[in-house]
Amino acid sequence: AFYGPKIDFTVVDALKRRHQCATIQLDFQLPERFNLSYAPQDSVHGGFARPVIIHRAIFGSVERFFAMILEHTAGKLPLWLSPKQVAILPVSQDQISYAQQVEQELIEKGFCADVDDSDNTLKKKIRQNQLMQYNYILVVGKEEVETSTVNVRSRDNVVHGTKSVQEFMEQLGREVESFQ
Repeated sequence: AFYGPKIDFTVVDALKRRHQCATIQLDFQLPERFNLSYAPQDSVHGGFARPVIIHRAIFGSVERFFAMILEHTAGKLPLWLSPKQVAILPVSQDQISYAQQVEQELIEKGFCADVDDSDNTLKKKIRQNQLMQYNYILVVGKEEVETSTVNVRSRDNVVHGTKSVQEFMEQLGREVESFQ
């Protein structure tokens, strides 16, 4: 097929390979093949003109685009894009209902949250949820239940300390708004 001028956007992946990601190009062939025409506004004698089609593929292929995003972030998607944003880990069975309450509050605010109510040790729960690439891991024990707080850590095992649920949700909101 004959296309007119074309603009290609290429990206470079982690292995320094180049990939075409987006393209915009003019097509003079298809309007001719489909016998397309239009009446221009400035046409005084009722004449018709042949249109030009603009093809655009903003992501190239969606699969390639997501593959590049995953490779670029090493699977650690930013909060605004991550399907696994917050994991809530009760220290024992006694804190499951509080963990579920926190989960519900986060979901109501539009965040993806899950409670890990498995019988694993806390250390193993933390490790498994880090491997699952949750952006934040909230640990809730007896003290957090009594004070209506959560102990926040990020997936890179940085402990951010104890925060109120409201304070944590505000932090998440700011992070999402700034596309961090």
